Amino acid sequence: MEKSCRPAGRRDAVETRTADPSDRASLEEDDTVELRVPDRERKLLHKIDEALAPIERGTYGWCDETGEAIGSARLIAWPTATLTVAAQQRREHRKRFTG
Repeated sequence: MEKSCRPAGRRDAVETRTADPSDRASLEEDDTVELRVPDRERKLLHKIDEALAPIERGTYGWCDETGEAIGSARLIAWPTATLTVAAQQRREHRKRFTG
């Protein structure tokens, strides 16, 4: 991914040159998006690593809770699934009632 080449004091410089609040708001939004993208990429890489771990262990496609096969339809729809549909529903039900 490309990193921004903007100087650290860019916002201060823009605010002194840009009197229009809409322009400033747009530039601030650009800055916010630039800060969020690396965080999203880091989280995505973490999720990819988590998804690869069961493959490496030889447990991909098997429910973490019951040990049953998850089923190809579920894995096609949700490749990172670690629970069968029934196990996922039980977990969500427990979470709903226990907080």
